[in-house]
Amino acid sequence: MQINFLGMMKKRGGWLALLFIGEMLTASAMQYFETELEKVIALTLFIPLIMSSGGNSGSQATSLIIRALALRELTLKDWWKVIIREIPTGISLGILLGIIGITRITVWQQLGIYNYGEYWFFIAITVGAALVGIVTFGSLAGSMLPFILKRLKFDPASASAPFVATLVDVTGIIIYFSVASFILSGILL
Repeated sequence: MQINFLGMMKKRGGWLALLFIGEMLTASAMQYFETELEKVIALTLFIPLIMSSGGNSGSQATSLIIRALALRELTLKDWWKVIIREIPTGISLGILLGIIGITRITVWQQLGIYNYGEYWFFIAITVGAALVGIVTFGSLAGSMLPFILKRLKFDPASASAPFVATLVDVTGIIIYFSVASFILSGILL
């Protein structure tokens, strides 16, 4: 804790302001898919789940990579080894969360806790498939950002996790509604 208040504000405030502005892209992405949202209101119920799952997987990967870099278990040249490891890890974690999401929607529908409508199963598949994509993207983005920031001479510890959260929020919405457009096209959209 050698840094003074102004130094801390400079180090953290600039990143947070930049990321806040970047997060506005999430609203733009949602506006782009406004028609889909109006047609299938049930999709909105899962936006927090989708966004947090991608952000959590990305933040988790970021933390592990920052630690490994700090302990010199990894160097900048090891980025490709990390990608090779993170692709199957992200897909597997996405499948795990996707199965949980599909199961949750199915149980709620079958028990009458919530009625997702006649095409509830397609909504469940949409959520599950989107989770695979978003968690995989989050894992890759989260594992690569510390390498990129370190290469650009920025401190990965001060920027990686918030940057991953912002990046995955925006791309998570795009992935979610792109998957929804593909699966639900001709059915609900």
